[in-house]
Order: sequence, then C-alpha cells, then structure tokens
Amino acid sequence: MRDIFDTMQKMLMERGLSWLQASAVSVLAIIVLLAVVVLLYMLFYKLLRFITRKIFRVLERKQGRRIHLEFLERTVRVGIVAFIAISFLGWDNLGRSLLGSAAVITGVIGFAAQDVIKDILSGFLISIYKPFDLGDRIELENGTFGIVESITMRHVVLRGLDTIRIVIPNSRINAASITNYSFGDVERSCSFRFPVDYGCDIEKTKKIIYDTIKDSPYTVPGKKQADGTPDYGPIYFIDLSDSALIMAVTVYYPPKVSTEKLKDDIYTRVFEALTENGIEIPYNHTSVIIKENLT
Repeated sequence: MRDIFDTMQKMLMERGLSWLQASAVSVLAIIVLLAVVVLLYMLFYKLLRFITRKIFRVLERKQGRRIHLEFLERTVRVGIVAFIAISFLGWDNLGRSLLGSAAVITGVIGFAAQDVIKDILSGFLISIYKPFDLGDRIELENGTFGIVESITMRHVVLRGLDTIRIVIPNSRINAASITNYSFGDVERSCSFRFPVDYGCDIEKTKKIIYDTIKDSPYTVPGKKQADGTPDYGPIYFIDLSDSALIMAVTVYYPPKVSTEKLKDDIYTRVFEALTENGIEIPYNHTSVIIKENLT
C-alpha cells in the first residue's frame, strides 16, 4: 500500500501538482480503492454464502439438519475466503513472510490465538462425535439450559426461554458435562399428579385422564400391554391426601417436544375434561373469623 501511495504521488507531482495536492489526491484514490475492495469482498462473500447454502441444503434434505454439516459449511466458507486471500497476496510472499517472522507467529499463537485454536478444534470434535445435535434440548453442569440452534467455528448457540440466545465457546461446552434430553431420539417421560375429590368415581376418573392424555398431539405410547399393543401408560391411584385422592401417570413424548409445551397441554386438557364431567379438583379454602370485642 505504501508503494502504491508513493508511485501515485510521484506521478501527480510530475504533472505539476504540489506535494500537498498530490498527497491529498493519492489518499483519496487509496480510500476509493479500499472501498472498492471491501465492496467486492462483501459481494463475493454473499455469493459464496449463497452457493455453499445451496450445496449444504441438498445434503440436509438427505441427512436432516445435523451439527456436523453446520460446522463443515462454515469451515468450508472460511477456508475458501482464506485461500483466495492468500492466492491474491502470493504464496511465495506469504512463505517468506512466515519464515521471516516465525518468532512473532509463535508468540501470537501462544497468547492471542490460543483460545481461537481451542474453540476450532473443539468444534471439530463436537461435529465428529456429536454429543448433541441441532434441535437437541441440553443442560450444562452449571444449569444453563436451551435448544441447540447453531454451531460456528468458535461457539455454539443455544435458544433459551423467551427467545434468549446463549452463546457458549466450543472449548467450554466440549469440556462440560452435558445432560442431553434428546439424545438418540428416545422418548422422554414426565410424571403428572392430579388431585380429585373424595366423592368421585375412581374408575371413571382414570378413564377420563387416560383418554385426555391419549388425545394430546404431543404424547406417544410409551408402554406395551401384555399382547404387545402400544399403551399410553396406566393411571394409578397412589395416595390419600388430606383433602383429595391423588391420581398419577407417566406421560411419554417425543424428544423434540419441549417439556413446557407438554405440561401446558396436558394440564389444560385434564382440567377441562374433569370440570366438564363434574369431577371437582379440591383446593384450599381460607375462612376468616372476626371476633367482636365482648368487653
């Protein structure tokens, strides 16, 4: 860039311009050149992103949206940009520069780039061994909870409650203990307890709860009857509390369904079904007695 500046300045001075005028014109020309380079880079990167997305979307249609494809797509994109940039600068010049500044590069890698390299390698390991995949619901050992939304060369993005995005470096999440609620596409389960009135028909109440759970779009049969027929699980009368009979059931649901969504649907459906059938759900009453001053 310095050579370009000196050459343009010399040419302008030969044409009769003063040194100050020549310098100003040279700086303006360099700014325009840089703006053009940045614009071309942005256009090229958008085109590259469009092409890589098209290619990897074809793979996703065959394999599904998987974490190794997400990581590979971003790695290929960065690799192509780096290759073109190095080719533009010249491989010979780059080689001489690297050999001439080996000590500087070693220092940079040892201090500034250490975390970057750790994150890239950790992202590679995550994409290979897949302790979780895109769309999985995971919880870290520190209590961080969310759905895996994407992975880059440096971090994993989780979607928490209220659309909050949690960004975690690859090296941290790779070293952490993870609870994966969606691992292996195995059905998940959630226990429910429903208090009902002492005067209710127990068998009728069980059937209402069972049919309501079966009608939910979020539940799956997680049990099997003696003849092998899939079953949504029996309803158990498990306790006599102070003011209610306690009915309990374990509900099974697909790993991609959130627990909050399942609970909202099941509690809403069961409450409405019991109310429609005249089965009371006991709740505590508070009576306030005001004594008059007898003195």
